[in-house]
Amino acid sequence: MNDVDQDLPLPWRAGVVMDFTKSELFDRVFDEGMELVEATAAYLDGPGRQESRRLSRTGAIAYASESMRLTTRLMQVASWLLVQRAVKEGSMTALAACEDRYRLREGPEEAAQDGASELPQAMASLISHSHRLYDRIRHLDRRMYVDQTSEEKPHPVLSQHSQLLAAFGG
Repeated sequence: MNDVDQDLPLPWRAGVVMDFTKSELFDRVFDEGMELVEATAAYLDGPGRQESRRLSRTGAIAYASESMRLTTRLMQVASWLLVQRAVKEGSMTALAACEDRYRLREGPEEAAQDGASELPQAMASLISHSHRLYDRIRHLDRRMYVDQTSEEKPHPVLSQHSQLLAAFGG
């Protein structure tokens, strides 16, 4: 097995993770994600519950289905963000965060629900926002963990050379 095997969480990926978790971008995305989770929970437990009672049977089924999809999508986002925060806070190593089980999975294509046009505007807005956030985080996940090409990987000799220079004050 060579040390550029794509299946192994490589140390250079851990460096990318550490850089990201220390960035202002991470802070903004984390805040946005957690705020969206809170806003969605508040809506579904309050105004959304009231609004869903006024829908037709088809609309109510669409509402129930979409609320499950929405909460599932947001829990995946929150889990991913919390792994990154654990790295930032030192309770998880960046190398551990590279494990495949922490990747954001692409879900099945979602077909339009009958009755979706009846969804309250607030619900439709939360769904739309969650899709945009999920897509951005999926893009980050791919860039940090999955889509690295061999040209982007550090050259093994050059990285060893850099380590030697650093160790011996070069």
